[in-house]
Amino acid sequence: MIRQLCFITMFLVLFVLAGCQSSHQVEVKPVEIKPIHITIDVNVKVDRALDDFFNDIDAAEDEIKK
Repeated sequence: MIRQLCFITMFLVLFVLAGCQSSHQVEVKPVEIKPIHITIDVNVKVDRALDDFFNDIDAAEDEIKK
């Protein structure tokens, strides 16, 4: 009876300890970095030229109205 109780106890302890183990594998894939192409159209010169042109027209119009 004691042997059976001892055997059952050892079996339960091994069963519980085996259930606590876990193993995980994590794959780390290489990261691919691609170049980024950004196109920005800057039309500052054209915008300033148009502002100057229309300011000249507005100034001439103001002179004509006077």
